[in-house]
Amino acid sequence: MDCVVDCLPLVHHTVRPEWIDYNGHMSEAFYVLVFGYATDAMMIETGLHAGYRETTGCSLYTVEAHLRYLDDVPEGARLAVRTRVLGVAAKKVRFAHELFVVDTAVSGEAPMTLPTEAEPVATTELLALHVDQAAGRATGFPEIIRERLASLTEDAPSWAGRSIAEVPAAAPAAADAR
Repeated sequence: MDCVVDCLPLVHHTVRPEWIDYNGHMSEAFYVLVFGYATDAMMIETGLHAGYRETTGCSLYTVEAHLRYLDDVPEGARLAVRTRVLGVAAKKVRFAHELFVVDTAVSGEAPMTLPTEAEPVATTELLALHVDQAAGRATGFPEIIRERLASLTEDAPSWAGRSIAEVPAAAPAAADAR
């Protein structure tokens, strides 16, 4: 994907041995950890860094998330996370992360861009509120932060905005077939 607006840099990690579960691939908790690191990077890039949090007492609080696991990820895999800002309002921001396994065999370094044919192994869509921690409630973004987030806004990918598929409730088992 080529960005027509500003793009956030990719965030890179390598799957550690302790991230592997009893099925032999990355455990679900560590997808959330890697996505959390990508949220931290987005906050730094948009001015919501540690200094901002210390001086204002405000931070982002994730209030909703939808995560999709699309493929297994083995130990040692090199990961890249692409972050997209999907929308921003006075007190909230909607964004998405896409997790990719990247090939570092050619240069040995993590790529700065993703190949056009790259398919994510996991995605998450999040809604976060800008919270005044002392007041314990949402508060408006400073204009400079809201403008920075707005400058990063992209169209939502086709998978964003979906809910979890309905599964019909099972009929209760007959007590005793008499």
